Amino acid sequence: MKNSVILIVCLLIACTSCKQKTSISGRKAPVWRQPSNYSYKLQNRKQWVEANAANPTANDIVLLSNRVDVQNLQKLDSILVPTDLTGDLVYYQPFPLDVPYLREVNKIIFFSYATQTFAAYENGYLVYAGPTSMGRRKDQTPTGLFFTNWKAEKTTSTFNDEWDLKWNFNIENKLGVGFHEYELPGYPASHSCLRLLAKDAKYLYKFADQWVLANKNEVKVKGTPVIVFGSYPFDGPKPWLQLLDNTKALNYSKGDIEDQTSSYLQKILDAQQTRSDYEASKAN
Repeated sequence: MKNSVILIVCLLIACTSCKQKTSISGRKAPVWRQPSNYSYKLQNRKQWVEANAANPTANDIVLLSNRVDVQNLQKLDSILVPTDLTGDLVYYQPFPLDVPYLREVNKIIFFSYATQTFAAYENGYLVYAGPTSMGRRKDQTPTGLFFTNWKAEKTTSTFNDEWDLKWNFNIENKLGVGFHEYELPGYPASHSCLRLLAKDAKYLYKFADQWVLANKNEVKVKGTPVIVFGSYPFDGPKPWLQLLDNTKALNYSKGDIEDQTSSYLQKILDAQQTRSDYEASKAN
């Protein structure tokens, strides 16, 4: 009888522990459509576009594969194309679909300089990804941990007042660095900002949180964490051309993302708790 009681108590503790772990995120892993075993090949751009004009999913995958927008795709003679385009876009980008190390992090965005891609996670689950064009050689995007600050549906570039930036979200106020919609030519071309396709800029604009200011000089609550990492081989060929020989050549493992995050994790969780406390006080 004594052993039975001990067993029941242990089971109750285990169940409670499981519930606590589940409640950290309160969400399930997204379900994605996976393509079959595919490879990459170079195809004539004009022929491919004509054959796939009515397939928006395939077009999105090709824009990602070549790190371009629609206008710049038209400038290419040949394009990088997966042989199987039936999967969801997340399977054609380098970030892992699940990073358990990030389970306690409500929201976070990563930008990879080396692969010119970004990924958004909720509680360790990848929820969105796409291509980017980061800082050119002489105006490289700063790397490290940032937090989203202020946002504007349309603002003017601090580099050139003739440039209109749509769906802009600042991450470094003093340097004027942010992510926004702008031209993606297929290589790092910005003046340190993180350029995005229109649909991706709109998604991150809604996805991320703004800061809360105590006054004009003091941040009371930080926004969504953003980690920018890696470096681009400006003197070499485009990294994604490696996919012709190995479809996993650019892939990041769960451990890679953990390594990029570990030194910042406590700061991220502290900022997250401050936001949670602030929102709770506002609700009351």
